[in-house]
Amino acid sequence: MPDMAGARRDLLTIFQAALTRVEGRACVRESLRGDQGTVSLIALGKAAQSMTQGALDVLGDRVLDGLVISKAGHMDESLLRARGLGCLEGGHPVPDERSLRAGRELVEFIQMRPKDRRLLFLISGGTSGLVELLRDGIDLESLQRVNKWLLGSGLSIDAMNRVRKSLSRIKGGGLIPLLQGRPAQVLLISDVPGDEPGVIGSGLLVADEHPARGLDDLALPDWLRALVPPVPPPVPTKADNIRVSIVASLADAREAAADKARELGYAVTLSRAHLGGDVNVVGRRLAYELRDAWSGLYVWGGEPTIHLPEHPGQGGRNQHLALVVACQIAGRRDVCFLAAGTDGGDGPGEDAGAIVDGGSVGRGCRGLGVDPEVCLTQADSGRFLEASGDLIQTGPTGTNVMDLMIGLKY
Repeated sequence: MPDMAGARRDLLTIFQAALTRVEGRACVRESLRGDQGTVSLIALGKAAQSMTQGALDVLGDRVLDGLVISKAGHMDESLLRARGLGCLEGGHPVPDERSLRAGRELVEFIQMRPKDRRLLFLISGGTSGLVELLRDGIDLESLQRVNKWLLGSGLSIDAMNRVRKSLSRIKGGGLIPLLQGRPAQVLLISDVPGDEPGVIGSGLLVADEHPARGLDDLALPDWLRALVPPVPPPVPTKADNIRVSIVASLADAREAAADKARELGYAVTLSRAHLGGDVNVVGRRLAYELRDAWSGLYVWGGEPTIHLPEHPGQGGRNQHLALVVACQIAGRRDVCFLAAGTDGGDGPGEDAGAIVDGGSVGRGCRGLGVDPEVCLTQADSGRFLEASGDLIQTGPTGTNVMDLMIGLKY
């Protein structure tokens, strides 16, 4: 078995193998292989550039024009503009004026295409914040207040997107009428539990299958509920001209991690259940499992939720999860654990997550002089993990399939 340094390197190698399996360029290229048609391309989300490159690899000049909308730092605009594609940045995770401009230009781009032009949509996580067109009576300030509340609410992604759809003219199938019967192909990288197309990117081209659900079952503050239209708007119906498929998901990433671990010689236990719920509960549970486990490599995936204080500190849910685990395995010499976002981001900042081991708490306390429980209470895990030397930085990964957690007991 490896020493601690070797174990940490192996966890990074396994995580990278998972990212490679679900990278947008390769997945779109494989999905479009053999396609000979011409298209107008629309790419939205954190993986917009990589997915666009996959389409260009196959279609080349048959991509007649296009619009690419992504997060700041996730696009090489000179590369895309050289291929005749328009580029826009939107706000993320909280929408801003750029998101509203992106929504307007997206609608205009669709409306200006010839009626017989096939549209190729490439959609990945982050789209909900990056592109928006608001219902009458909703302003940007209200939208931002809603999204800031949602991010710290602990609600599931499905519930958050139900709220977002209620305020939007384009989410929940809102783009369907704008196509006016144009043929459209939609390729999705899933960042939601269950890989439901209507939840990914808030379902711009997917009719809501449960329009009567409303928001009555959600615990929302009165000020937010007052923004919801009292009479639900007409719901678009499913359109036969739209073909939707998922090209990458968390399941693919988990399987790739397991495959790489076996290649490295580890006995692997792969959990296919979605990890959700309160991040503190999830962290303690995973730590207990690892402490009592047989030697081997353990793989989980999902998207735990976190309730943020009024003034949160540094770090995201993966760093918080990793620090919870670190507290539970402090002093152990036989366990290490990785938690990271597959998009390369975890809350504000440039960190994707963290790798922790039995020495993390000691290193962080020496470097920062603050108890880790204080940092957890203040949602300031990133500051502690920076001091312990455990943060992971990958940069934008060209994909987004939620979070991956990998534990090693040896």
